[in-house]
Formats: sequence, C-alpha cells, structure tokens
Amino acid sequence: QGLLMESGGGSVQVGGSLRLSCAASRHTFSSYCLGWFRQAPGNEREGVATIDHDDFISYADSVKGRFSISRDDAKNILYLQMNSLKPEDSAVYYCAAEDVPRGRACPSAVDFKTWGQGTQVTVSS
Repeated sequence: QGLLMESGGGSVQVGGSLRLSCAASRHTFSSYCLGWFRQAPGNEREGVATIDHDDFISYADSVKGRFSISRDDAKNILYLQMNSLKPEDSAVYYCAAEDVPRGRACPSAVDFKTWGQGTQVTVSS
C-alpha cells in the first residue's frame, strides 16, 4: 500500500527512446520488489522488468537488451529507460511495489498490490 506516480510516457517513432519515472513515497519505495509492467488493449498485463533491494534484476525476454530498470534511493524514484522502441512496445506502462521475503523472487503482476495510475507509451512506424 502506498503511492506510486508514473511520468515520462508519450509518442515516439520506432527506434526512439523514452525514460519513464515512478515517484514513490518513502514507505512504498522501501518495498522489497519494484517493477514495471505494461498492458496493451486486449492483452493481459505483463511484466517488463523488476528489481529487488539486493539489486537482482529480471527482464522480460521481449525487452532484454533494450530496456533498463534502475532506482534512485535518495530521490525515491524508479526508472525505466527504453531504447530501440518497437510498435509492439506500445502500451500503458505501470510501476508497482510489493514486499516479499528476502531471497524470494519478485512476484508476477497479479501478486503486486501497490500500483501507479499508468502512463501511455505509443510507438509509431
């Protein structure tokens, strides 16, 4: 539970870049798992990238090598740097937070409880 607020979405041409930001409350940012998820019209919400407090990072195969997740602990901001964008990356992007026991893998989207409102990313060809 807490507050997450995404920003940085917009429209970009194929091959372009965007950086998404997720501002969080101090309490929410301290969650063990932080992640980015996306949902395109008619599709299930899917995981994009997660990072835990041990700095273990996991990426979806579809974005590996193109996207980078990071966090700024001093500012309580989670980032998603998106490069080499493709039309299939178009979606509403959400950040989320969830606590899990140390050493456990971050959960899938359905088990994250705290979500931002989403920011639209549109990649045109």
